[in-house]
Formats: sequence, C-alpha cells, structure tokens
Amino acid sequence: MPDHEYRRAIDLSRAIAIEVGTPRFYLEKAKEVALSREWFANEPMSAAGLRMVARRNTFPGHGLIHIEKVAVDSGALVLIEEKGKISDSRVRRLVFLAHLAGIFHDICRSEREHAERGAEEVKKHLPFFSLQDGECADIINAIRNHEAFQSSPNRTGCAPQILSDVLYDADKFRWGPDNFTETLWAMILPRGIPLKTLLTRFLPRLEGIRQIRDSFRTPTGREYGPDFIDRGLTIGQKLHAALTAAEQREKELPCEGPRPRGGISQQERRNK
Repeated sequence: MPDHEYRRAIDLSRAIAIEVGTPRFYLEKAKEVALSREWFANEPMSAAGLRMVARRNTFPGHGLIHIEKVAVDSGALVLIEEKGKISDSRVRRLVFLAHLAGIFHDICRSEREHAERGAEEVKKHLPFFSLQDGECADIINAIRNHEAFQSSPNRTGCAPQILSDVLYDADKFRWGPDNFTETLWAMILPRGIPLKTLLTRFLPRLEGIRQIRDSFRTPTGREYGPDFIDRGLTIGQKLHAALTAAEQREKELPCEGPRPRGGISQQERRNK
C-alpha cells in the first residue's frame, strides 16, 4: 500500500475515534489514572524497566506507547480496586508492582506463547529491582496469565490475583479504540500489507475482538471494559466501510491506456 494510502487510512481511523469519543474509564476514573501516571513518571525504576524492554525492540504492534498505557492503567485499576487508599504503603507498593508487570508483560511479544515465554524471560530482569521473592512470583504469575482467552486461577481479593487481573484488564483495554488508531498500523506498516489484503481480513478480526468483551476480570474491568470494546468495534466497522467505499470508487475511475509515443492520451484528445 503506498504511503499516501496508509496516511489517509490512519488519519481516517483517528478522526472516527474522535467522533466515537473517549472511553468512560478515562472520564470517570480520571483521578486514579492521573495519579498512577504521576507515580509511574516519577519512579526511576519504571524508567529503568522501560530501557530494558526498549533494548529488545521486539514488539510488533505493541511498542513502548502500548507498554506505558498498560502499566499506567494497571496502576489505576489497583487504586480503584483498593478503594483509592493512596496513603497506604501496601497499596502504593502494589501499584509499583503493577507498573513493573505492565512494563514487562510483552517482553516476548514476537514469540509463540508469548505470555509463558515472557514469564520466563522476566526472571532475568527482576533481580535488578530488589524485590521480595513473593513480589517477583506475583509479577511472573501476572505476565503468565495475561494471554487472551486463557483461564486464570481465581483467588479473589489476594494481592497476586489483583495484580494478575489488573494487568489482564489494562492490556485488554487496548483492544478498544487503540486497536484501530495505533496497534493495527504499527503491525501492518513494517510489513507493507496492501489495503486490499487488510480489508479481506478485517471483519473476521472484529469478531475476535468482540469475544474479549466478556473476559474482563476485575469488577472495574467488567464495568468499563465492554465500553472500550464497543467503541473499538464501532471504529473498526466505520473504518472498514469507509475504506471499502474508497477502494470501490477507485475501481470505478476510468482507466487510461498507455500514452502513444510522441502523441497524446485518449483523455487529452477528448479534452481538446
């Protein structure tokens, strides 16, 4: 697909996303999201973790923007599920662990069974952060359990389960609008996938996204996650319709034959 077609499609997807609107989570839980983002930005260990994963550079469609969003939303979900007890050192520590889990969750994204492989790979990096053994185990468990459509052991209310569930939900929030404004293009641009090929695969992929709707794990995720997915599906459907219509219009344009040597084209003759 030529660069101008990519650019047109990306701009269109983002215009549609603006029309569809911001997910309710960011409007109604803005305070918790902002606090999580502030803690994330001010934590030197978060910056160190980002540098570690950036060096691998193995995130097709899931780059540092995705990672930071997952980390920040994971921390916000902890704050919400823990009733915003920001003065509680235990809660702040759990937010920090959620940030680390978000940073490293896709460290093996380009590999098969990336969640399981990532859980093994992160063991090499966690010693840098001077974590307790139980905290390391909780992060490893969360990364192992963040794969879509996989069951997760249910231990409601305990820290390991909360960490696992917030990581899953924050990651699946990205299956909403972000899927069509960022992830899709990050995946196809390096591969040069033609627009026609993309359109033939588009609608079946939407069905896979729809199935995520009922998979959220935390109470907050179950409340707000479907809204992310519904907005994403709306963007996807409108984008598919617009791109399909544009392709059809291009097919209907009259084709000119080759310009005769030393002569003028048929269209130019008609215009004379």
